[in-house]
Amino acid sequence: MHPIRKVVAVVQDGAEPFGLGAICEVWAEPYHPDDDNPVFDFVVCAEAPGVVKGRAGFDLVVEHGLEELADADLVCVAPKHDFLDHSQVVADAVAAAHARGAWIYAHCTSSFLLGQAGLLEGRRCATHWRFAEKLQQMYPEALVDPDVLYVEDDRIVTGAGSAAGIDAALHLMRRHFGARVAATTARRIVVPPHRDGGQAQFVRAPIRADEAETLAPLLAWVTEHLDESLPVERLARRAHMSPRTFARRFRDETGSTPLAWITAQRVALAEELLENTTLSVEQIATRVGFGQAATLRHHFSQARGIPPLAYRKQFSCVEAG
Repeated sequence: MHPIRKVVAVVQDGAEPFGLGAICEVWAEPYHPDDDNPVFDFVVCAEAPGVVKGRAGFDLVVEHGLEELADADLVCVAPKHDFLDHSQVVADAVAAAHARGAWIYAHCTSSFLLGQAGLLEGRRCATHWRFAEKLQQMYPEALVDPDVLYVEDDRIVTGAGSAAGIDAALHLMRRHFGARVAATTARRIVVPPHRDGGQAQFVRAPIRADEAETLAPLLAWVTEHLDESLPVERLARRAHMSPRTFARRFRDETGSTPLAWITAQRVALAEELLENTTLSVEQIATRVGFGQAATLRHHFSQARGIPPLAYRKQFSCVEAG
């Protein structure tokens, strides 16, 4: 996989400050010895360098033009207020960048520019839940998923509304630099390193164990006992609830089912063990509670888009003995 070194953010008139800020927060950070974070050649560009009108009472002064996309490894399209009015010149430049091998990242309503650029045809994509139906109507060949926080398809990563742009960016960071770097980045900006995206983000959002309400102690206990059998009945007994009440409370507090939440925790632990130990896939499967290597391979590949051994080859921090 081609490494990400140069990151270019594209802005247009009506640029949303939070959308651009989310991009800058992840990709424009200078080096800090406590984090040992990667540093990127980060550039903000526009079709016409100069003043770009903002949306929240202030404008941007942009020094660079679209020529910066010619050698960008990652192109980030910042959302804009009037998301149905994108420049065709910008759309063509983004499409050309993807055609030559660059990764493309767009979140919230900036997905509409990718549709205009022809980059969503036959590809899964996400946008803000309010506009998912509109995106599907305008670009019927796109595979719009209104229930996810982000999705990756053929070097194109699209995120849902607002803060889900950070989830999408952390996914890219994890994809290219591993779980440890993504977790360090998330810790710096004080967000969870990974939120499950298998549910409608506008109904409920998954949260960390320590952010839950009444179930927080139980979820903390679960993360320490992932190698054990954890059926709903056992968890309900520990929570002093009936299985039915427990399942309803669990979804209310985490936005997920118990099985899906536990599976995500097991995959996350497997990810860490693949990076930081030389344990075999079979040993890791036992350690995280999947039991069999085949089960681990299935869930890991489904969640991360890459088999466990391929992930280890790419991100291992430990030299094999």
